[in-house]
Amino acid sequence: MTTAFFTDTRFAHHTLPGHPEHAGRLTAIQKRLEESGIIPDFMLIDPREATPEEIQRVHTTEYLDVLQWIASQERTVGLDPDTYVLPESYELARIAVGGLLNVVDAVMEKRADNGYAAIRPPGHHATPTRGMGFCLLNNIAIAARYAQAKFGRVAIVDFDVHHGNGTQDAFYEDPSVYFISSHQSPLYPGSGSLLEIGSGAGHGFTMNIPLSAGAGDAAFETLYQHLVLPALARFQPELMFISAGFDAHWRDPLANLQLSLPMFANMTRWLIQTAQVLCEGRIIFVTEGGYDLEVLSHANLNLGYALLGRDTIQDPIGKAKQNPPLDNDLLEQLLNRHELG
Repeated sequence: MTTAFFTDTRFAHHTLPGHPEHAGRLTAIQKRLEESGIIPDFMLIDPREATPEEIQRVHTTEYLDVLQWIASQERTVGLDPDTYVLPESYELARIAVGGLLNVVDAVMEKRADNGYAAIRPPGHHATPTRGMGFCLLNNIAIAARYAQAKFGRVAIVDFDVHHGNGTQDAFYEDPSVYFISSHQSPLYPGSGSLLEIGSGAGHGFTMNIPLSAGAGDAAFETLYQHLVLPALARFQPELMFISAGFDAHWRDPLANLQLSLPMFANMTRWLIQTAQVLCEGRIIFVTEGGYDLEVLSHANLNLGYALLGRDTIQDPIGKAKQNPPLDNDLLEQLLNRHELG
């Protein structure tokens, strides 16, 4: 298979010493991919800056004016206690989005079978009106809107440990985008109740899977086989995007789910196989969270192997000591609420 791949070393210029979302995260991914020898096997995608018109498919002009004003300053500005913006951050965020849109083009034009964008700042917490949770522009939401010029029905699956509130907000009333988020709850940002299933015309096109601390491999296998994959099959997307955060790993310092590297690898393969059945293999993975650098780098390498159709899975870390099954009551509630029983 041909995988369109985009990253850029310039993303390292967006960094704040001591902050969890720092340049070392993407540098670790890039280094692991380079050392593995996998990069020449990808179709490498050129960078570009996303245009204001492309970004405004999701974000308001007023919010972009704030980011542009910060770019004119000579200091770091905090949008909130978690989210920093440097003078160069807005430009780098536009490059992240623009490169991702070039990946979308490669997949839509059938130059590549699937796509992978290793980018930062991350995006899934950024709402149409504000940045938050380390995120400035909602990369995957902008890409989904961009892709809808050709493909009307788009699915987004978000397996980051934190709820993708910004992506949900962008499509909450839209039946053409099916958003599925599995996440630890309670945890930042505090949204993502199983009761949040969309509104208006979008009612039923948002699926939230809030998981208690400690859920791991067994729980996720049940979720995917009985809930996530059947929901995608029912929706019949023409293109799939994946918010690929790897902070649900048991060793991540910012959360308490218990996934292993092999389970992440299995999840990516299930999603890739589902895309092959539903939408001619059109699937694009976009990096989000993950704050243990060894975990993050190996998870992204395993993702690269999966996209290229290889069986290789690296796991130098091992599995969590406990592997409880999914709570049956939660599964029943989700199956009933989404009429998948």
